[in-house]
Amino acid sequence: MDEATEGTEVQTLTTGAESLLLGLKRNGIDYIFANAGTDFPPIIEAFVSLDKSSVPEPITVPHETASVAMAHGYYLVTGRPQATMVHVNVGLANSVMGVINAASDNVPVVVLSGRTPITESGRRGTRVTPIQYGQEMYDQSSMVSDVTKFHYEMRYPEQGEILATRATRLAMSEPRGPVYVSLPREPLMDAVPPIAGQSVSPQAVSSVAYPDPEAIRTAAAWLAAARAPLVICQRSGPDGKAAAEILRFTEEFAIPVVEPYTVRNVMPSEHSMFLGYDVKAPLKEADVVLVIDSAIPWMESLHRPDSNTRVIQIGPDPHFQRMPIRGHRSDLAIVSDPAAAMAALREAVRPLAGGAEERRRMIAARAQQRVERAAALAAAGCESPMSAEWMSRCISEAIDSRAVIFSELGVVPEVMKVSGPNRIFNNPHSGGLGWGLPAALGAQLADRNRLCIACIGDGSYMFANPVACHQIAEALELPILTIVKNNGIWNAVRRSVVSSYPDGAAVMANKMPLVSLEPSPDYSAIAAASRAYTERVEHGRDLPGALERAIGVIRKEKRQAMLELRIAVSDDR
Repeated sequence: MDEATEGTEVQTLTTGAESLLLGLKRNGIDYIFANAGTDFPPIIEAFVSLDKSSVPEPITVPHETASVAMAHGYYLVTGRPQATMVHVNVGLANSVMGVINAASDNVPVVVLSGRTPITESGRRGTRVTPIQYGQEMYDQSSMVSDVTKFHYEMRYPEQGEILATRATRLAMSEPRGPVYVSLPREPLMDAVPPIAGQSVSPQAVSSVAYPDPEAIRTAAAWLAAARAPLVICQRSGPDGKAAAEILRFTEEFAIPVVEPYTVRNVMPSEHSMFLGYDVKAPLKEADVVLVIDSAIPWMESLHRPDSNTRVIQIGPDPHFQRMPIRGHRSDLAIVSDPAAAMAALREAVRPLAGGAEERRRMIAARAQQRVERAAALAAAGCESPMSAEWMSRCISEAIDSRAVIFSELGVVPEVMKVSGPNRIFNNPHSGGLGWGLPAALGAQLADRNRLCIACIGDGSYMFANPVACHQIAEALELPILTIVKNNGIWNAVRRSVVSSYPDGAAVMANKMPLVSLEPSPDYSAIAAASRAYTERVEHGRDLPGALERAIGVIRKEKRQAMLELRIAVSDDR
């Protein structure tokens, strides 16, 4: 043995692709949701060459929009980031909407794509097909650089594990979000130099921020002295810790909560301190508002706090720096993990708080009135076609307490019964449609025994590439329930026109252009092509039975089901 190598362990020779996959697994990536192309040979070879337990499980996804959304949905129910890989710039182009959604929702996804070979000859992995000329760009990462926390192009094979480590750690550090790495074929196919004794140093995810004690004391004093304090929230983390702290806080000090423009529900729907999802009246009455990690606590053009109202904003990034324009008031901005801030705030308010029993009784009465109005509103929609409120109420009464719903212009949370946080996931504020169905697939992959529902509008269903999604559900044996709200129209567009031009020519026209989805396809036939159980429901009275049958198939046969519902067009939903 050479004296220079005696006593050292020589690293096993691997390729850049193997180094990357090993690094992803070591950093907690369980799955790579992949849509393959001619850039994938070294990745596919590495998957087969390496022990399956040492690399993420490859999942074939027939369309790129589904790949990112599946990783998104998986994270929402587990708190663990996953990876996607797509085919060079064209695959990345199809993924961009999903990356925008993940960025808006602060969801960590490791986005990988090939990059057309850099060289024309003389190296392994060099160009061999005409498309490898046509697909080259000057700056491929520019397609996603504005919505990712980190972007980089791999240059050497020994960077594989380093990039996997750095990408996952940056994605998971607050504020969380997607990251991107492009992968030319040459470094993926090249061998990692056999450097003795060298390994990649571990990197920890950044610890969460804890609040400034002085800021907490100020916030506590304002809240304790308030006549009509109000909590506004829109989401909680996958672990539910922030939601639990918000619940403790509101119960102890009798402070009402509203969830305007919610993306992940926080409060139990029938809690005595929960005033629902409409912020207008509570905001008008409030003299101190506590905004918890909410990008859009109210619409500036519609309703804003009184000029004398104090506003406290708390979160990892309370000013949401990635939004170019955001003018929501903030008299006190506290950078902190929401759960940590709420725990500290509860301790600080306690010695200052006076009796609030009268306020507690008043809020509880208003909360109960809201619950009763919601029930009446839902019941009134049991017609043909049924209302979205009736549909939503029936769904919430048919499911168990662990079920999760991915709603994309789907359910109406106001009328639903949910027992706790992270039961209803609404499409991100970025509004990239086609998210709900594949996100539900990702959640179902994370827990095959949990009922996962995708409730989506008919337009959203088209955007979801449903043939691909139902094929994934069958291939992976994911027994999700898809509910399609068929109202034959892009109603969000129609409502926007009505709101913008209430007395305009388009509203008065017999037929508004660019909104109709008629003639309506047979959506249930699309799901049936992948052996799903399907039903079409025309009248509201038939929905409870249809839900029971569909859920029964899911429970007993472990296969996907789909209900297509005829829904009334509404100016509200």
